[in-house]
Parts: sequence; C-alpha cells; structure tokens
Amino acid sequence: MGRYWNEKIECMSREDMKKLQDERLVAQVRHVYDNVAYYRKMMDEKGVKPEDIRGTEDLHKLPFLTKADLREAYPYGLLAKPLSDCVRIQSTSGTTGKRVVAFYTQHDIDLWEDCCARAIVAAGGTRDDVCQVCYGYGLFTGGPGLNGGSHKVGCLTLPMSSGNTERQIQFMMDLQSTILCCTPSYAAYIGETLHDMGYGPDDIKLKAGIFGAEPWTEEMRREIEKLLGIKAYDIYGLTEISGPGVSFECEEQTGMHINEDHFIAEIIDPDTGEVLPEGSKGELVFTSITKEAFPLLRYRTRDICVLTREKCSCGRTLVKMSKPMGRTDDMLIIRGVNVFPSQIESVLLKMSNATPNYQIVVDRLNNSDTFEIMVELNDDMLSDTVKSIEELERKISSDIHSILGIKAKITLVEPKSIPRSEGKAVRVVDKRKLV
Repeated sequence: MGRYWNEKIECMSREDMKKLQDERLVAQVRHVYDNVAYYRKMMDEKGVKPEDIRGTEDLHKLPFLTKADLREAYPYGLLAKPLSDCVRIQSTSGTTGKRVVAFYTQHDIDLWEDCCARAIVAAGGTRDDVCQVCYGYGLFTGGPGLNGGSHKVGCLTLPMSSGNTERQIQFMMDLQSTILCCTPSYAAYIGETLHDMGYGPDDIKLKAGIFGAEPWTEEMRREIEKLLGIKAYDIYGLTEISGPGVSFECEEQTGMHINEDHFIAEIIDPDTGEVLPEGSKGELVFTSITKEAFPLLRYRTRDICVLTREKCSCGRTLVKMSKPMGRTDDMLIIRGVNVFPSQIESVLLKMSNATPNYQIVVDRLNNSDTFEIMVELNDDMLSDTVKSIEELERKISSDIHSILGIKAKITLVEPKSIPRSEGKAVRVVDKRKLV
C-alpha cells in the first residue's frame, strides 16, 4: 500500500468519484451562474443554463475561460462570494500583462492546504519530518501553499522563502531538514552552492524534494537527486485554480495524480477546443468544483500534457497527468519551427562537460531569426584544450539540430557566468519585436 493523506478520497472507486464530481459540478455551475455576472453572460451567449448541466458528461457544453478573461474581469469581476467572506488573495507575477488576482475564503484555504498535505505525504512526509519551504512567500502561491500543507501534516516547518542560499544551507544542516520544497532550478542551485561550500549529500539529512512552478525534465530530476542525495517529486498547480497541489507525484513517478474531488481535468485540441479522448496529447483544462470565492469553470491552462487512468502501483485511483510538455503560449517559433525550451534542456543535461545552466537568446536580423544558446562549462573543462571545447560545441549543436531540425549558435561560457535565479529561472531572452 502507498502513503496517503486521505485514503478514502485518493483510493476512491471510479464510480464513487464520478458521482461526487457530478454532484459538485452541478452545484458549482449554479453557484457561478447566480453569483458571477461575467460568466453568466458567457453562458447566456452560448445558450447554456445551469439546468443543462446534469453531470460531468455535460461539461463540454460550458464556455471556456482564459487568462484574457481573468485580466478583463480584474479585479472583482469573477468573484463568486461577498468580499467580506474572503480572507486572502494570491496573485501571479504579472509579467505578461495585468496581474491575475485569486480570492480565497477560509474554506478555500483549508482545501488548498489539504491538497498540499497529500503531496507531502505522497513524498514520504510525516509529523516527524522537517520541511524547508524555499518557495517565495507573499503573493506567490508556492510558499503559503506548501507551508500550510506542511502544518497540516504536522512537520516542523521552516518558512525560509527564497534567497540567501548560504543561510538556507546553514538551517538545512543545523535543523536537519528532511524535505525541501522549491523550484527545481533553485534546488539545483542549492546543490551547486552546497558543493562549492565543500559539502555533499552525506552532510545533509534531506530525503525528498517537492519541486514545481516551472518546467523541468527527467534529466534535471536525476541531476538534482545526485546533487542533494534525495528522491525528487513533481508538484503542479496554478494560481488561477488554487496554487500548488492541484496534482502531485507518488513514489511511482509516472505522472502526477490530480485531486479529482476538487478539480475536473480535460484535454482539448488547442486550436478547435474539441475534447480529446484519454491518452491524447493536448491542452489541459481545469474546472474547480469546490472553490467558493474564485471558482473557474473550464479554465484553459495553456499547458500541454496527457491524461491517463492506468492503474498505479501506489494504490491511488486519481487520474494522472504527465509533466507539461510545453505550453501553447510560451512555445517559441524560430524560423518557422516550434521550439520548446524543455527540448533544449534535455539535450544539455545529457552532456557531462556542460552544466544544466543555459539561456536561449532569440533575435531578428535582416528579417531572419537568430538563435543562440549560451551554455555554461563545468569547472573541469576550463583546463581543456581549445580543440576539445570546440568539439563539445559541435556535439551540442549537432544534437540540438537533430531534435529541432534547425541549427543554433552554441556559445560556451565560463562556469557561473549565467545569472542564477532564486525563483523561476529565466531560460529565454526573446529580443524580437513580434507584436
């Protein structure tokens, strides 16, 4: 048997989960229609009434919500509860326009923290663990979500936030942290700094890490596990739906279990909006069926993934989603070719002489795209000959060309010359004026 926070829900039969989702969806659609004028107008325009939704089989009748809708309705246009019932907001970074502000009642926060508790327990967390939370706090959902989940489990919680990495390591060693929660790029940076300070995995007590908020590959997972001597678990979430804990990995690590008692997942064709059958690759859409203050129906995440209900050895019956395979809105189109940063990362992490720190620089010269990838050498390569460095450049260039079908200029740079991030790593610098 696996490790569960709520075994009744996490191992519920498909029939019982369907019945629970049907009941909650019907109630939620009525709640949203009666209380959110913005979404009521969208339903009316599509000719859909609450009584048309009798269960999950009718979900496809509802209109989609997008980030553009959230920005248009900012700040209170999608609020489904009186402001006096709300106790908190969380917000996105706002790097591509108006911030998205999500509202929470106390009940919403309790359910969110319960989802995060499931993720911590699935990673082996118990009340005897020390959980070091290095996600950002404040408006960012990472810190508050995992902090609350850790409290629910009963872990000793270190609310470190990000930054001051040497202090992070000092607390990690002094207080014998056993679970680390942060972005994967920051986990790698902690491991790198630990090594630079003369320590290694045997000098810390970490056993597991829960990493999310940015895309990362299986190669990066192995790299982090080697650097920190841990088992690395993925967690998924987005501010618009609640935050981290929408889905989480179990020990099998063949996808992330979605908390289906709170979120209904669909996969659609991103171009047509058509719902695709299980096992199809497409855009992930979520419907919140328990949130009170900010319940989004059929929200388009723009994440590309696959859903599967194949039996899991952990015992959970919750549907699993793959790691996001890119996004419909952060995909780069270079010289007419679709490029995802994760494709480039997978190549670089297989190179023993390069580090997983890189930056993609795209520009436009004389109406033609330029495509450069800056890659850090590891310390051992500094003493190598010019010839061996040139061979590494050619190897990376060849492997990138093999995967993408286009050539990139590979620039090898000195160790630690690419700026490190204590939050989400900045992997792409697009200098083109494409709008």
